[in-house]
Amino acid sequence: MDTPQVIAPPCAQPGSPGTRPDVTPTSGVLHVTVRHISGFTVIGNHLAQHRGLSLTAIGLAAHIQSLPAGAKVSIKALSARFPESEARIAAALRELEATGYLHRSRVRLPDGRMVTRTVSYNQPGATVPASRRIERPATTLAAPPPPPAPVETPPPPPAAPVYVPAPTAPRKQPPPLPHPHAPTEELHRAATALLADLRRSSPQLTLPEADIEALAPGVATWLERDAHPDTIRHALTSDLPTPVKHPAKFVRSRITTLLPPPLPGTADLTPPRRKVIVIPLQNCDTCDRAFRATHPGHCRDCRTEQPDVMHRAA
Repeated sequence: MDTPQVIAPPCAQPGSPGTRPDVTPTSGVLHVTVRHISGFTVIGNHLAQHRGLSLTAIGLAAHIQSLPAGAKVSIKALSARFPESEARIAAALRELEATGYLHRSRVRLPDGRMVTRTVSYNQPGATVPASRRIERPATTLAAPPPPPAPVETPPPPPAAPVYVPAPTAPRKQPPPLPHPHAPTEELHRAATALLADLRRSSPQLTLPEADIEALAPGVATWLERDAHPDTIRHALTSDLPTPVKHPAKFVRSRITTLLPPPLPGTADLTPPRRKVIVIPLQNCDTCDRAFRATHPGHCRDCRTEQPDVMHRAA
């Protein structure tokens, strides 16, 4: 009976799977734990494994809880410390406020300045424990009451400075929307159709019906000045900014600033004629021959043949 049975399975080893709860897993995360004796912060799993917080908010809460009292935790200070943008840090702070890990309030200091006070909670809803409260020792009945100490009235805090904004220049008003000199139903219909059609080529310029009616007189002015619809469409839709924040204001600005002048008339395009001075005809006082001169007198031949006559005439 003392012969070992070679067909029996061997006994399980103390470290085999199924016999120890702390067996090393074959997949997943492995922990190498070193006990800290200084420079550490205790964080609960309710924060580290919170399912409603983003990873940025969890990391930011752990960082804030590790800071000493009085450390700067403003959005600008945190964005200067970490690569995340101010928008992401602000969103993470709002998450921590919503879940009770953080509380921010605006308080006024004795000198009148307004500052933001931030309180970090390692357990949402926690209050100051009774062991950390400062209790006054109870006085016995036999002891005489202490004489009242003179109460000094603290000086009132200085008044907060009144901020007076610097005067600014009056805002320049935009030019008025042009209107046609002779508005007609055909011009109005063509202008509204062109404005409504802008969204086909430029979806950013999708205009409401009320804005189309308000801008129609400006486009009608372009049409009245013989501008082709394709020319108007190109002027309103070329080189659009990204994005177009106010489509109606953008279209109104281009209608007024790019408005072409009226076409000149035929008389304006005709070059001016040179003025011709016509010298009238005169009859010679001597030979009665016709000649051109501004005043009556003698012709050239008579003035040459009879110089004495010219001398007497002079």
